[in-house]
Amino acid sequence: MFQQNGKGVFGVIVSMTMSFTLGSAQCSREGLLAAANSYIEAQTSGNIDGLALSATNFTYQENNEGLDVKTGVLSQPLMIDLNRSTADTTACASYTMLISTTGSKPYVTSTQIRHDGENTSSIAMIDTIAATTGSLFFNAPQTLEYIEQENWGPLEEDQRASRDELKRVGDAYLDMWTDATAADSIPWGTDCERVEGSMLTKPCGATLPRGGSQVPNGNRRYVIDEEIGSVDVLCSFDSLGNMPDSHEVRLEGGKVKYVHTVTVIG
Repeated sequence: MFQQNGKGVFGVIVSMTMSFTLGSAQCSREGLLAAANSYIEAQTSGNIDGLALSATNFTYQENNEGLDVKTGVLSQPLMIDLNRSTADTTACASYTMLISTTGSKPYVTSTQIRHDGENTSSIAMIDTIAATTGSLFFNAPQTLEYIEQENWGPLEEDQRASRDELKRVGDAYLDMWTDATAADSIPWGTDCERVEGSMLTKPCGATLPRGGSQVPNGNRRYVIDEEIGSVDVLCSFDSLGNMPDSHEVRLEGGKVKYVHTVTVIG
């Protein structure tokens, strides 16, 4: 189906995400990235006809709400200035960041694509956080300037963190607003860079939250790529007010090198 609406959509999305993760073995990295590339082509053209969407259980979600894929941002052609994808062969999922600085509306999007089992030839879910003018610290040209200078190439094996460690760091980052000790549990690199919307902080371990909120950031969905050293977590940023959000972290040699956040307001 092309639409998932109604009460309890968060519960549906979370349970589907868990079933994809628990039911998968090892997906092909090449297949995952090929599906991600087909998504990039669809976003460039604003036409979903080339996407191999599941005929039986496809779900589209945008900014934490179930939508008809034919009416979301994917239906709008975007001139894409930067794209980058990672692959989670365990969860059979991929993550793609897109930056579009021109057109009637600039966008920075964070998208997770999920597949059933090991079948990367069919897309079961497209889950997008789509930030545009009015989103937190939004300035697409400035974001592009920062991010296009980064190196997201594959890591040597001795520089890679484990899957469990990547997930732990991603969770610890999101826990900083409710747990006063979370910040000190994160292995900050001395040269790490944090880009929140278009706001750059160097080093990224400075000026950190240390608790204060009683509401945890929930509805977390993960794409973890050990080869790249990254974890992306889509979530509801409830600690500061139920905002659709993506937090992506890269570790190099066990230390945080980059943090990207995309947060939608309103």
